[in-house]
Formats: sequence, C-alpha cells, structure tokens
Amino acid sequence: MSRRRSRRGKEKDDDLTVEAIYGENKIRRRVAKAMRWSRRGKEIAEETVEAEDVKELMPERLFATDRFPNKRVSTTDYLSRVRNALNNTLEMAKLIGSCFGGLFKLPAQRLKPLRFPLVGFGEVMGLPCGEFEDGYSIDFTYPIRMKRRNCYNGSRVVRRFGTSSAAEKIISPSVQVSCTQLLIDGNFVDATSGKTFQTLDPRTGEVIADVAEGDAEDIDRAVKAARKAFDKGPWPRMTAYERSRIMLRFADLVEKHSEELAALETWDNGKTYQQAKTAEIPMLARLFRYYAGWADKIHGLTVPADGNYHVQTLHEPIGVAGQIIPWNFPLLMFAWKVGPALACGNTIVLKTAEQTPLTAFYAGKLFLEAGLPPGVLNIVSGFGPTAGASLASHMDVDKLAFTGSTDTGKVILGLAANSNLKPVTLELGGKSPFIVFEDANINKAVELAHFALFFNQGQCCCAGSRTYVHEKVYDEFVEKAKARALKRVVGDPFKKGIEQGPQIDSKQFEKVMRYIRSGVESNATLECGGDQIGNKGYFIQPTVFSNVKDDMLIAQDEIFGPVQSILKFRDVDEVIRRANETRYGLAAGVFTKSLDTANRVSRALKAGTVWVNCFDVFDAAIPFGGYKMSGNGREKGIYSLNNYLQIKAVVTALNNPAWI
Repeated sequence: MSRRRSRRGKEKDDDLTVEAIYGENKIRRRVAKAMRWSRRGKEIAEETVEAEDVKELMPERLFATDRFPNKRVSTTDYLSRVRNALNNTLEMAKLIGSCFGGLFKLPAQRLKPLRFPLVGFGEVMGLPCGEFEDGYSIDFTYPIRMKRRNCYNGSRVVRRFGTSSAAEKIISPSVQVSCTQLLIDGNFVDATSGKTFQTLDPRTGEVIADVAEGDAEDIDRAVKAARKAFDKGPWPRMTAYERSRIMLRFADLVEKHSEELAALETWDNGKTYQQAKTAEIPMLARLFRYYAGWADKIHGLTVPADGNYHVQTLHEPIGVAGQIIPWNFPLLMFAWKVGPALACGNTIVLKTAEQTPLTAFYAGKLFLEAGLPPGVLNIVSGFGPTAGASLASHMDVDKLAFTGSTDTGKVILGLAANSNLKPVTLELGGKSPFIVFEDANINKAVELAHFALFFNQGQCCCAGSRTYVHEKVYDEFVEKAKARALKRVVGDPFKKGIEQGPQIDSKQFEKVMRYIRSGVESNATLECGGDQIGNKGYFIQPTVFSNVKDDMLIAQDEIFGPVQSILKFRDVDEVIRRANETRYGLAAGVFTKSLDTANRVSRALKAGTVWVNCFDVFDAAIPFGGYKMSGNGREKGIYSLNNYLQIKAVVTALNNPAWI
C-alpha cells in the first residue's frame, strides 16, 4: 500500500484501498508487510505477526461517515477514545490491524490494552502531509474501504467512525421472570381489564415480559385490601417486636435471593450487575434491618402541664399509605418507602414505575414468604395518568409518598390536595453543584466528580451535574476529567468490568441526546462523547462539556444522563451565589482541604445534603430530601418515620394527685 502526494501537498483524488486479511474462522495470513514511510523525518517501523488465535470472521469493509456537526475533537482524544472502546475486544482489535495493514500492527500479546502510533495517522486518513491538526474526531464503524478526500486549502475533512460494528454479544440473564401480576390482598392477580404492557430490556429494546397493567379499578381494589388489613387485620395490632421479626426475615430472604434480584434489576433497568449485586441488594437488606430495629422503639412522651392533668403523646400509624416509586433505583426506592411505613404499622399500596416493575413484584413475593399478612403490602404496576393519578387522588388513602420529576411532583401534590388533603412527601429533581477548590487534590477530585455524575448512567436525582472548578486548576481538571471519561467502559451491564450500561428507554435516550445537542449549539466545548454507542439499545458515550455558562440549558435542567458540565469560578462568594441560583436544592458536593472553606460553604449551600470530600454516601441512618423544588420531607433515618405517624395528645384530669 502506498500513498502519493504532490510537492504542494495536494492529495491524489483516488481510492485508498486496504485489504481485509482474514479467513474462515481464523486469519490465515500475516498482517501485510510492514510499511515504512516518513513524515517530518520520522519513520514508523511496524511489526508483523501471525494471528492464528483469532476465532471469528472480521467485518468486510470499513468506511468513513459524516463529521460530528459543529464540534471538533483532537486526534489524541480520538485515539484515547478508541483505546477505551476497543480495550479487551479481540475481534475489533484484529479488525483494526487488518484494516490499516502496515499502520497498526497488533501482535496478539499486545491486545490488552491497545496502543496506536500517532505519527502519520493524518496522512493515512487523508489529510495533507503536515500536522494532523487539533480539531477533528474519528470513531469506528464498519466496513473496510475508505475514500480519500481532497483535504487542503482549508477544506480538510476528517470522517467519523462509530463502534456499532463492534456490537458485543448480549448476555442472556439466567433468572426467570416469575412475577408479572398485580399483588393485591396477598395474591398475585391479573388486572381487572385483562390488559398487559411490555417491560423492555434497555440493552436491546426487546421485550422481557408482559406485565399486568393496573388502572383506577385495580388501585381501588388494592386500597380496599389495604384498608381492610389496617382496620381489621393483625398488622397494626401485632406487637412491634413481631413486626420487626417479619421485616428481618424479609431481609434474610433478600440475601438468599440476591442473585435473582440483582439480575432482574439489571435486566429491567440497565444498571450494571456489579452495582446491583454488590451495592444495592446489600443496601436493600440493610435498610429493612434498620427499620426493623426501629419498629419497637417508636413511642410518645409524657408532657408536664399546668394544672392537675396527665398529658401523654401517642405516635400512631397514619393508616393506608400510597407510594409511587421511580425507575432509576427501583429496589432502593422500594426500601426507602416501604421500610418506614411497615415499621410504623401502616398498610401500603405501592405503584411501580412502568419501566421497571419486575423487582418490586419479586420483593412482594418474598414478603409473603416472610409472613407478611395479606393486604399489608399491595403492589400495582401501571402508568402515571391512570394508576398513579388514581392513587394520588383516592379518598381512602391517608398519606402519599412520591419520588420522581419535579413536574410530576406538582401534579401529584395537586391531586392529593384536591381529594382528601392527604399529606404528601416528595423527593424530586436536582441539579447538584460539585465544587472543586484550588487547594484540592486534582486527581482525587476528578475521580470523585466523575463518580458523582456518571454513577448509574447519570440517572441519579442528586448527580453532581454542575461541576464548578476554580479557575487556577480549571484547565488541568478539564483535561483529566476528559481523559477519565474516555476511559469509562460502556457495554452490556451483565459483563464484568463494565462501568456504564444503557439509559432506561428510548424516551430518556432522546432526552439526553437533545441536551447534548443543546450544549453544542450553545457553544459549550464538547470535550468528548456526545454520541450513541452502537445501533441497538440506549447506550450513550460518556460526555464532557467545558466552558459551560450558568444560563445554558445543560447547566440549568436536570438531564438525567451521562453528561458532565464543567464551569469555572473565581472565589468562594461567587461560587456560593452561583451554586444557589437554581430552582433545585437536593444535594451538593464540596471538595477542599480547608476545613474553614468546607464549613463555610456547606452551611451556605441551600441543599438537603452536602457531601464534603465524598459523594453519594447513602447510609440507612442518613436523612435524604431537598430544599426548594427538590421536594419536601425526608427519607431514611429517624426523620422518615415522621412521614408515617400521627401524633396524638391525650390529656387526662387527675383528682388529688400525689404529685404533678
């Protein structure tokens, strides 16, 4: 393979053809003879190697697609992205070796990790001899022939490739979907209408199972069952110790069935199996053990009063609790809601998110096995405008708890107020600031900020989605944040080593992509990412924007996706003011070595949780909730019990008391 160029640097307008070297089930020939050519006096001497261990056929062609609109990324960034995307991928590594013949020789022993030479890359890709200038990006898709473009006199064109051709084989979960009906009065039953809806695998968009679609009539059935269990059943009359024992048995069953629960959570939600198995399922059990411990420690007070009176307060269960949980943490939100309600002696009607109904039903099955009386926990799957609205407006529901978006929270609050004025706990959206001061350890700050944003595919209400960095360390932080994002491993969440799975569904995927386009159009600098990965499922590249301004949509709205926005600030007063100029107030992060700075800023920030030199610490005892439009009330910890208790004062007259 050769390349000719005129003295003036113009390219010959012909085809650059690269031969694919593969055979049936193994590559039969050596990689093409090592090419030697010079660029600014430098030569690349490439190795050749036998590739007898390749077991699969390679795609036949490689072509170049359109340049990313309105955005340019450096060559170095591109190669870093490729190294990350193709790391540990034998098939694509061999494909690249085949495609680029003498340029990229990939000896088998060097496949982990990939290392690509930078010198001369521009020429092979069709740029003039000279610098492969900063400002272009390339990704991989198939197939193997590319056409040279005239790329001189200011009209350079560098084409993008994507990783869709490297679509990995999806792992089939071993768990069986056994619970798809509504749980009402201790039995799994079909919806009254007989309707079902499909719950989808976010890795592929394919159907996992058909689930019963509850509506207003089913909500009414569930509320009646819960009312009967509260008014006439054993649960509120059971000793608190007995209630705690049932909750503890449930926690034991969660641990016994942790693999099934984790697999269902990953399959239905798209979060990594490692995250579900090692973090969320243990926390599920921990939360129920925590609330089981509270069950027999809920009591009132004796209050001194003027006069001959005995005054006591009683903490009573509130009654039938309606609960609506989101799709981003189905099992943890199940625990945050159900745990304190049961500990206080209430009965429950819980509506799942329509995207993720499977694990709640499985948990309901385990509760029945643990000995929970019929009607105490009722679970209905369905949609917000039907099942959700019916629950929020039901006249026989005594209390409502909702976790979700701020806009939906407003609707829920209105429905509750317009029905029986039931009290409502709301845990809503956020746009949390993550503030990095100039004295911070930058490497640690970059890693923590990365975790704060990209955890759970960025689908976290308290995600550190506004990363404020002091101007003295801003450039260094941006470069390292970009490098960390490029190293993030995205793929099938069931596979080991995967850090990021798909977004929950097509609607959320499109929402995130709209915000990415908005960032580009508002002239924020797209440092990396910004595109879909593959052509199946809802995978998005980890995306980093720099030079973000406070008035941009990506700095104001809750994106709920893997999009990091990095903003610059000058001093403490400025960053406090800017961090608080938001309609949200759910959480914040502060990264500094100065105790004075940490104390000052944490007290000044208007947020329900402030993490200092840490982030996303969710111990069972730590309360969680927001200021402003991030909601009201608190979940977790002792404060969450107040949501499910009525306080009654009992005053009794005393005749001739021995003492007062």
